[in-house]
Amino acid sequence: MNRKTNNQFIKKLRRIIPASMGIPLIMVLVWNTLVYNGSRLITTDLYHHNLESPLDQLIPFLPWTVSIYLVCYLFWVANYLIAVRQEEEEAWKFLGADFLAKMVCLFCFILLPSTNVRPEVGDGSLWCSVMKLVYRVDAADNLFPSIHCLVSWFCYIGVRKNPSAPRWYRIFSLIFALMVCISTLTTKQHVIVDTFAGVFLAEGCYYLSAKTGFYKVYEKVFHGVLKRRVAID
Repeated sequence: MNRKTNNQFIKKLRRIIPASMGIPLIMVLVWNTLVYNGSRLITTDLYHHNLESPLDQLIPFLPWTVSIYLVCYLFWVANYLIAVRQEEEEAWKFLGADFLAKMVCLFCFILLPSTNVRPEVGDGSLWCSVMKLVYRVDAADNLFPSIHCLVSWFCYIGVRKNPSAPRWYRIFSLIFALMVCISTLTTKQHVIVDTFAGVFLAEGCYYLSAKTGFYKVYEKVFHGVLKRRVAID
């Protein structure tokens, strides 16, 4: 890729991702990966608690809902991009909250390792095959709180007061976030307490990020990184 082509690519990318938000968004992905996979290195040999309740046993296993469970990854990308394109202060409140929430998840995964009992998956349907694949690649651990529910609810938080998001999309984001939460239960990837914990944690950390001014500290860290990068260039 020559310099001209490279510059054109950067210009197109910045139309989607503001220049100041590229590194913070990369940090979102890196931090999430470290929390989710890094905690496993510590808890592998520890006792894992099953937080299933009698009410969870009444929820039917619906393999087709794995489609919602997996499509939500696209939902996450779209809404996190929308969230950082709003007014900068609001974007940093959102990013600060995401960091805090993942920090809490790390402590929960280490101090309260969790698991559940997965159902037997039958043969003969596409969704059963996909469900088996999900079970095979995603171990039944790091369940409390549900990061699937946490991030999906953050997707709603990121657009619900965002003037750049049309009203219909805000409503869609709320509905889809709820659908993701339900799908974590009907795929038996999580239990009820995991789901509610994910939603409450997202709301609580967003409140703390905004009210305590944590987002300002988080923002300063990245501004320092960007300044050093510009100085080096």
